[in-house]
Amino acid sequence: MGLEGRVALVSGGSRGIGRAISLALADDGATVAVNYRRDRDAADEVVKRISAHGGSAAAYAASVDSYEDDKAMVEAVIADFGHVDILVNNAGIASRGTSVVDTDPAELERVVRVHALGAHHLCQLVLPSMRTRPRGDIVMISSVATLTHGANGAPYNMGKAALEALAFTLAKEERGHGVRVNVVAPGLVETEMGRRLMRAAAGITDLRTLDSAAPYGRVCQPEDVAGVVRFLVSEGAGYVNGQKLYVDGGGI
Repeated sequence: MGLEGRVALVSGGSRGIGRAISLALADDGATVAVNYRRDRDAADEVVKRISAHGGSAAAYAASVDSYEDDKAMVEAVIADFGHVDILVNNAGIASRGTSVVDTDPAELERVVRVHALGAHHLCQLVLPSMRTRPRGDIVMISSVATLTHGANGAPYNMGKAALEALAFTLAKEERGHGVRVNVVAPGLVETEMGRRLMRAAAGITDLRTLDSAAPYGRVCQPEDVAGVVRFLVSEGAGYVNGQKLYVDGGGI
């Protein structure tokens, strides 16, 4: 989809959905900055795979809920590659599946900081560079959780709702600078976070047991989400801004 010359920063880009997005954008020609928090080996594996296929990538450590970490990471990416054209705010963590009355205040703050405040930090930090480019794209990875706001998940629901509010605000603020901001909202995806969420909510550890009840006979895969992201940052979506696309097979 013709991303040659563009630089993409993918938060949480070493595993799960973020890994699939990093690989997909590299396949389309983008240079990819793969963010990770602790698992350097996983990030290095993504970089090696991209390099093995003729692409360009590097790994960057940062805990996205830390403004100082984010600032250092963005500065390093720009120093290495010159600019940032694409930001995918994908980093996220699961909440523990407890009711509001039983939620640890520290958990609430941590989950909201990762999903929403970290995304705000990264947008703020990359936009000066992005505004200098012919085109900019910011994609927020949200969730169908914001449709139902199910019980026993307030920190996660709140974090994703705030992430979407940021996206729709930025879509209006940055349109004049040539930046498109969109939201991708998957349903249950077969990742480690998906397994944690289902284990907490329903005691299910093997997501493939849900295939028969899922749309098209299978649980959503990370590559399904990555395919939508690669479209949104492509020339085919040049007139798409401020939109939310669901990746849930039409629901259950």
